[in-house]
Amino acid sequence: MGLRRHSALLTLLAWPCSAPAEFVSHPDCRAAPARTETLEGLGPRGELRFASGGRAVLDSLRWPEDDESARERLSARAGQRILLTPRGLPDRWGRERVDVEALADAADLAGDLVAAGLVVVDPGEADALCRPALRLVEEAARRRRLGLWREAFPDAQDGPALRRLAGRFAVIEGTVRHVGERGTRTYLDFVPRGADGLTVTVTKRTWRTMAAHGLTADSLHGTRVRVRGIIEIGRGPVIAAATPDAIEVLHGQDVSGVRR
Repeated sequence: MGLRRHSALLTLLAWPCSAPAEFVSHPDCRAAPARTETLEGLGPRGELRFASGGRAVLDSLRWPEDDESARERLSARAGQRILLTPRGLPDRWGRERVDVEALADAADLAGDLVAAGLVVVDPGEADALCRPALRLVEEAARRRRLGLWREAFPDAQDGPALRRLAGRFAVIEGTVRHVGERGTRTYLDFVPRGADGLTVTVTKRTWRTMAAHGLTADSLHGTRVRVRGIIEIGRGPVIAAATPDAIEVLHGQDVSGVRR
């Protein structure tokens, strides 16, 4: 992707971040008043620490296990003044979830990390992805094979390779071969019955939300999707879709240059 297109994608993230009303109105995405802080440094797993004593994490991204490059990029901002906007409620450790702009150069900190391929877009503990435009920036990094995207994740049909990722967060692509709706959850199968490949499970509550946005058994069958989540091993590799945002319809995107 050319530098002009890359810059255009980053422009989508210009401050303040705009998002569809359905995301802005979600309790996990509602913004509190913005304020300025001084970034003092980083704690574990991308925790932002401020001179005021406050702590926060960047919203709409998942911090990587191997985080040396991401830490180095964020740590370079230590001592800078930033404008932060909290979203929703603090996480289980009492840290705010925030959007952050560096006042020195108007850089969006989350967008900068995603554009460099150093983090993955993910709602984390929130029930909604508050900044869906970040997925466009992630796609640009993926196509350029930057950072985490240098090596392709296995396809949803590659059971043995998926098993080697057990317990790890992964972003997997494949075509939905079968949708099984049951009482408590729905199963999306990416391989024929008996074959070794990915199954995605969706809770009844999440499935209802997906259906309200047009993702039904009929619309997903035969559709190529991108799924993100932690791979567990049952009868085969399984990802439990924690939110509707865990499943992204690719709308005919040509991803062959990345996955095959």
